[in-house]
Amino acid sequence: MGFARTCSVALVGVEGVVVEVQADLEPGVAAFTLVGLPDKSLSESRDRVRAAVVNSGAEWPQKKLTVGLSPASVPKAGSGYDLAVASAVLGAAERIDPRVLTDIVMIGELGLDGRVRPVRGILPAVLAAADAGFDQVVVPECAAAEASLVPGVSVLGVRTLRQLIAVLADEPVPEEEPDGPDRPDPLAAGLRVPGAGLHAVGAAQPDHGHDLADVVGQLSARTAAEVAAAGGHHLFLEGPPGAGKTMLAERLPALLPRLGRQESLEVTAVHSVAGLLPPGKPLIDTAPYCAPHHSATMQALVGGGPGIARPGAVSLAHRGVLFLDETPEFSGHALDALRQPLEAGHVVIARSAGVVRFPAKFLMVLAANPCPCGRFSQRDDRCECPPSAIRRYQARLSGPLLDRVDLRVEVDRVTRAELAGRGAGGESTATVAARVRAARERAAARLAGTPWRSNSEVPGRELRHRWPAAPGAMDEAERSLERGVLTARGLDRVLRVAWTVADLAGHDRPGATDVALALQLRTGVPRGVPMAIGAPS
Repeated sequence: MGFARTCSVALVGVEGVVVEVQADLEPGVAAFTLVGLPDKSLSESRDRVRAAVVNSGAEWPQKKLTVGLSPASVPKAGSGYDLAVASAVLGAAERIDPRVLTDIVMIGELGLDGRVRPVRGILPAVLAAADAGFDQVVVPECAAAEASLVPGVSVLGVRTLRQLIAVLADEPVPEEEPDGPDRPDPLAAGLRVPGAGLHAVGAAQPDHGHDLADVVGQLSARTAAEVAAAGGHHLFLEGPPGAGKTMLAERLPALLPRLGRQESLEVTAVHSVAGLLPPGKPLIDTAPYCAPHHSATMQALVGGGPGIARPGAVSLAHRGVLFLDETPEFSGHALDALRQPLEAGHVVIARSAGVVRFPAKFLMVLAANPCPCGRFSQRDDRCECPPSAIRRYQARLSGPLLDRVDLRVEVDRVTRAELAGRGAGGESTATVAARVRAARERAAARLAGTPWRSNSEVPGRELRHRWPAAPGAMDEAERSLERGVLTARGLDRVLRVAWTVADLAGHDRPGATDVALALQLRTGVPRGVPMAIGAPS
């Protein structure tokens, strides 16, 4: 009779639950039973583990073997338990001292030849292990850098099961050929404690050369993009094809500040669960950018899918920008599903396998043509779309969805003079990003000690009572509410945008000019105020 136990992690969304993997050997007919609510891919681990153990030079026990995964009430899916199951079996067979396994968390898939392969969700799994009090984890070699992002955890990256057996049995570690030519030696320092954590391991994301100075003209749209970045406000750009809507959206992430420590971990955890971490860059420390195609389903946008739900575009854009180009072409059900994450900042998906919660705090940018042909405007009579077609096209964006968008700007057609460069050139990304960073710092100082970090997050009631605008500054906005131009939610959003404009301009609180610009950006109706932030009246 032999018994051993070690630990692994079950992921539910981006949250992990530590699972105890127990192996028990009893006299009897040789059999391998796996219990504890496993799915099909986990049930198949019996064959993978047996082949990996034999091909690693260890003897497979010819007894009645039972492996239990506890707690049994938690659904378990995927191949990430292979390494823990193999170690527990070898511990029960006394090939490894069972006492060594007790306090180690193991995550990784085994190939039939004994190689340890990566799985999704290494970072959130290690975070869950650390929260549960474990300080030693074993992961695939290629995922060691990702696991090392969690401070205070010793990480052992292994290439094969043979290497792991040698380390745990205190035997000479065999050399193994890496899967790639540039892989570091994972056992050079044995079980090691990472030093500086995030900043030591993380690397900046690549710069694709997108600069705001490339956008020709479009003063109103550029100002709206700056305000959106400074306050985290959602943005709707409407205009003809080729006017620069996509260019503005692509350059918006570069205006956002770099992610902080906790934000980087949140974003990296989501991308790790989705299996989308860039190779060689375990840490995402800049604002992500996600632009799904207009044929994307509701599950692709908000998350879901068969079995355990996967994160959708709203979660992949967490702490960054979600750009929906050709928004009216998206499914109406998919667009309406965005309302809940826009308000709550997270997505809750209920499936038969359990309830999954994904973070979804993003800056949404919508882009649309004014009509099916894209040429409709008050100053252009070349549009050939019938009025009924224009109404149907514009009605695809529901009022409740647009009411949650703070900034609505009409993007004009680029003129010949602007394209030839005879007008004033636009500011660069670096110049605008510096103003955005300063505005965010002012807002953070004002909101210190509160649960909010940007103007777009502050509830309207708190704004009206704790941070009101200057006396009389909201009069025009309140009259718009009485005339039905604004809803009550819209009035609160005007005040939020006004605070962002004031932060960009360096004002102590919003004045009449700041509110007028916010109202113009909200309704699209000219108010006779300069569109450039801080421009003289």
